[in-house]
Amino acid sequence: MCGHVSVPGDKSISHRAALFSLLASGPCSASGWLESQDTLASLNAVKLLGAKFSLKDNHLELEPAKQCSLQSGDLEIDCGNSGTTCRLLCGLLAGWLPADRPDISITLTGDESLSARPMSRVVDPLRSMGATINYQNNEGQLPIRIIGSALTGTRCQLKVPSAQVKSALLLAAVFATKKTTVQGAGSSRDHTERLFATMGLKVGGFPGTGDLSFERQQKPGIYNLEVPADPSSAAFFQVAAAMIPGSEITVKNQSLNEGRAGALQVLKRAGATVEIFNRRGLPGEELGDVTISFSEQKPFTISEPEIPALIDELPVLAVLATQARGETLITGAADLRVKESDRISAMTDNLRKLGADIEELADGWKIVGPTALHGGTEKDPVVIETRDDHRIAMAFAVAALVTEGACALDDDACVGVSYPNFWKTWDQLLKRA
Repeated sequence: MCGHVSVPGDKSISHRAALFSLLASGPCSASGWLESQDTLASLNAVKLLGAKFSLKDNHLELEPAKQCSLQSGDLEIDCGNSGTTCRLLCGLLAGWLPADRPDISITLTGDESLSARPMSRVVDPLRSMGATINYQNNEGQLPIRIIGSALTGTRCQLKVPSAQVKSALLLAAVFATKKTTVQGAGSSRDHTERLFATMGLKVGGFPGTGDLSFERQQKPGIYNLEVPADPSSAAFFQVAAAMIPGSEITVKNQSLNEGRAGALQVLKRAGATVEIFNRRGLPGEELGDVTISFSEQKPFTISEPEIPALIDELPVLAVLATQARGETLITGAADLRVKESDRISAMTDNLRKLGADIEELADGWKIVGPTALHGGTEKDPVVIETRDDHRIAMAFAVAALVTEGACALDDDACVGVSYPNFWKTWDQLLKRA
């Protein structure tokens, strides 16, 4: 498997490029914007709230809503499968909706998967700032109803170092009186802080603590972004190159944000050759061209401090571990259980079907390799249960490369959440092999 891969734009940045337009003082743009099911949920949300946009060839231009123009009553926004859309909107809408109009509310809903995911981790700290957010059915889960409130900055302690929760609190802080402090952000992704800086909003930090602060009464400007290639999407091709003898894959314009480059560090430790060229900075972000080539795989360890920088790549890194000579231990990743699926369980069950030596832990896996993975026959393949999770589906596309015999996904369309053209790109690479 050799060649250059054009990976779509970073999903986390694309979400923010859509949602943060509601803060902007004028027109904004983002080239390389990812058009996927998840990011379109964010774009549809700002459209419903009054923003105008044009999207052509992954270039997004946005004209923000000048103010809340909603009439009395309740507006429903369907966040689909997107936790980022939902959680960031919680913080944004809590302050963006007029505090003197309790007759206006917005209800956030989602699909079955998102409706089962925990929302108290974002709702509770927002309520401590004065936000009015009410569960409509089950405590701690969607749907939730938001009414505009007068927010007051306070000190918020995160239960987990979540970029989504941190971002929701910083968005609420834009509208709050008094200073807001966010504690426990740790090494979570800092795309919000970087985009805030591009918009002229200053987020303060406390060196060595991971804590952040936001002073009140800052006026946001605009942004014009180039969205780098998504490291989480690139990882599937990069792990494949690391596992298959003779392989070399280059991903151009990949994000090199330190909070997203964890998988590259693991690939190095696992023995892969990792080269970075054309490293350069952009407004708010850093990117470069990354080449990964095969080398004999070594076992590796991933522990809790590294998890935020590679949590989405863990399923495919588990596949890599099955081919490494020795015991790999991945821990500190309990948050994988509340993603689009329980990814710890999903990877364990499906890799066992293929014959992997894998032990499920409460917060990760212990995997012993190398293992010769085995599928079924063409008429009776081993069926991989994706659980409607894009990361699981793409991880087992990689696993199939080192599986003797046939395996099949029960759902290959779920990749559209983050990478609609994945199968087309995958097939093109396989034809070159």
